[in-house]
Amino acid sequence: MGLLSLHAEQPDLAIAWIARAIQQDPQPKYLSTLGNTLHLQRRFEEALKTFDKAIQLRPDDAKLWVGLGKVLTDLERMTEALQSFEQALKLDPHDWDAMNRSAYLLYRQGRFEAALKQHNLCVELQRDNALVLQMRAASLRGLKRFEESLADSLRSHELAPDNIETLNNIGDALRALGRYEEAVTWFDRAIARRPSFVLAFINRGSAFAQLGRFDNAIASWRQAISLDPGNAEADWNLSLLELLLGDFEAGWARREARWNSKLCPDVYPKFAEPMWLGKEPVEGKTILVHVDEGLGDTIQFVRYVPMLAGRGARVILVVAKALHSLLSGFPGVSACLMVGDKLPPFDMHCPICSLPLAFGTRLDTIPFATSYLPAPPPERTRAWEERLGPHDRLRVGLVWSGSPAHANDLDRSIPLQTLSRILDVDATFISLQKDPRPADKAILEQRADIVDLTADLTDFIETAALVGCLDLVITVDTSVAHLAGALGRPTWILLPYVPDYRWMLDRDDSPWYRVVRLFRQTASREYRSVLDEVRSELLALVSSQFSPESHQRGQ
Repeated sequence: MGLLSLHAEQPDLAIAWIARAIQQDPQPKYLSTLGNTLHLQRRFEEALKTFDKAIQLRPDDAKLWVGLGKVLTDLERMTEALQSFEQALKLDPHDWDAMNRSAYLLYRQGRFEAALKQHNLCVELQRDNALVLQMRAASLRGLKRFEESLADSLRSHELAPDNIETLNNIGDALRALGRYEEAVTWFDRAIARRPSFVLAFINRGSAFAQLGRFDNAIASWRQAISLDPGNAEADWNLSLLELLLGDFEAGWARREARWNSKLCPDVYPKFAEPMWLGKEPVEGKTILVHVDEGLGDTIQFVRYVPMLAGRGARVILVVAKALHSLLSGFPGVSACLMVGDKLPPFDMHCPICSLPLAFGTRLDTIPFATSYLPAPPPERTRAWEERLGPHDRLRVGLVWSGSPAHANDLDRSIPLQTLSRILDVDATFISLQKDPRPADKAILEQRADIVDLTADLTDFIETAALVGCLDLVITVDTSVAHLAGALGRPTWILLPYVPDYRWMLDRDDSPWYRVVRLFRQTASREYRSVLDEVRSELLALVSSQFSPESHQRGQ
């Protein structure tokens, strides 16, 4: 009767009949049917208890563990759900449903390698399953294996051409590969099929921005916001473009959208105390200024702390461990702590990247554009001077890549092999590159013309002391660029065609650091010509400062 009621789409009646059957004979298969029915009715807690009871009666039944995992997934108890699916696979290694669902949960947890292994097994069992191919494409994208991700998405599209999500995913893979014009075409196709497709508008805006078609990007993101008011991702993207274009008033304010979504920085705790964004008086108050983004961001915006102290606030600064020694003695800081340290009482808090908003920063009011970081202890600088030896040639520090996890790593990092175009200049080149990638490390070990002392760069104090011994730092957009700029050391930064917002457009200087010179990619998006320009300028610098004639003038 319960099964007949289910067939007649009368779930409440079905539940009642199946429950009566269980009262008379509590067989696991009856409990399984009841659990699945309760699950379909979104009565998750009851379904959970039912599957628990069934598993107690038959713990070696893989299907019962799958049913339990499904309920736990809908209850957002993801770790337990994954354990249930893993138990099902121990009992039946070929259970495709458990395999597929465990792959999804691994993907959700960011465990892309483990997810990919499960996806591969799923594809082996069902080679033409479009949805599984799409999920595998997502895991491959998480691993930055973009070509393979694109191939899976295209195959998924062949199998299920009506799936509009796949159109967006193909565009996203092309965007990750830097094939922006093609990406726009696929996003357009997705939007044509679904004019309310917010994510496709957001992604298309990002592709337009990388093409330098900023008006199109703004229009696309504004369309996403009109379809989904308050969409944090669209607001965030638009804010960065506003800042890039110099509209600081709109950009700083809109950037606060990051607190309303998955963009919310993991490193920033949830505080009961109010957030300070410049409106309330701070005299006599204790304000916690806490890191919320990267190391470079912290170095760039810590310049506001003395201004905050100047308003009469007691400032507690919380930074990443790597920066603690560098910033412990920073002016205006009453106490400098590391992320995770126990916090003293405070009245208000402010994310360090929100300080420009709190102080109403405009292009013409950026503070401390010369230098503001305290000099490292003299004994550390002397130790590096001794290690570097005679200062008879131009000393040039080099950084060629940032974190591989950075969203724009494809555009901002360069291989050491490419950077070698400048190494024939008569200068002493010193690596400041921490954790070089395997290919770069192999090249670095073979090059006698790059001094590599990075094993002893144990913290930013050491790096600052070494940078203080150099005549010039040449770097891609990394934390070292900010460190050198904030120390007032001449710094040349290599930038992609569409750079991070802080470097703005169409200028070779920076309003944030007066010692910085910017070398930009053209629309060709390659670094060879950029490095040729750097080499030419480097030759001129060597000639002017370290030629025999310049030495004679110095004498």
